[in-house]
Amino acid sequence: MRYVHGEKQMLHGARAAMAGYQARHFSLEARGATAVVTLDRPERKNPLTFESYAELRDFFRDLAYAEDIRTVVIQGAGGNFCSGGDVHDIIGPLTKLDMPSLLAFTRMTGDLVKAMRACPQPIIAAVDGVCAGAGAILAMAADMRLGTARSKTAFLFTRVGLAGCDMGACAILPRLIGQGRASELLYTGRAMSGDEGERWGFFNRLCEPEALLEEACALAASLAQGPTFAHAMTKRMLHQEWNMSIEQAIESEAQAQAICMATNDFHRAYHAFVAKQRPVFEGD
Repeated sequence: MRYVHGEKQMLHGARAAMAGYQARHFSLEARGATAVVTLDRPERKNPLTFESYAELRDFFRDLAYAEDIRTVVIQGAGGNFCSGGDVHDIIGPLTKLDMPSLLAFTRMTGDLVKAMRACPQPIIAAVDGVCAGAGAILAMAADMRLGTARSKTAFLFTRVGLAGCDMGACAILPRLIGQGRASELLYTGRAMSGDEGERWGFFNRLCEPEALLEEACALAASLAQGPTFAHAMTKRMLHQEWNMSIEQAIESEAQAQAICMATNDFHRAYHAFVAKQRPVFEGD
């Protein structure tokens, strides 16, 4: 589902433009073929609410049908990325719910990560300042992460009496930074500094805070100029091959590459090479 002018509209599996999307619980800006998602409650370090969780989930699901968006940048306003679930709007109410309602909530938050991983567009997280709890999960679920020296990323679930296995953290984080380092962060809940994050492989690189968004958007724009069908296939295989043997992965990649060889972009690249020109990819 998506919201357009406050009403729900089903996409029915058809390709559609996202230009008319009216975000209610975050800010959305289109920069060419890049959607810039901004968590926009800077006075509280951009916490998530029940509503913003759900709308972000629906937004990333809808991107599968977006013909005008090729990459996504997600950031926070006011020098911080995201402080996690809002203490007053989420944590407090959760203490009053019964088990079925709690499970419905935790499944809904996990669905946000599933939607981010399933959407075909590469997602770049621009992480400055506080990146905690569910905010750290959002950064983790992105395809690439740019940080700053003052980034503080904390999977602080154990600090509030919860397990570190939240929203896929025990599956995804060890693949990014290794089992031992992930175990340390998930057991202790301590903050990982920007320098640590870059050294450990969580961040692709660090930027100056004032240049973070522009560098993230520049990276996104460069990807948007590439073969977007092939990028989507790459993202799908990066995700699916977690659960494959080497033999299965090689066969799956053979099938994926054969599909990509049948695209017009592959032929455009060949003809551009022969003509000693730069290929112009159109995503088909």
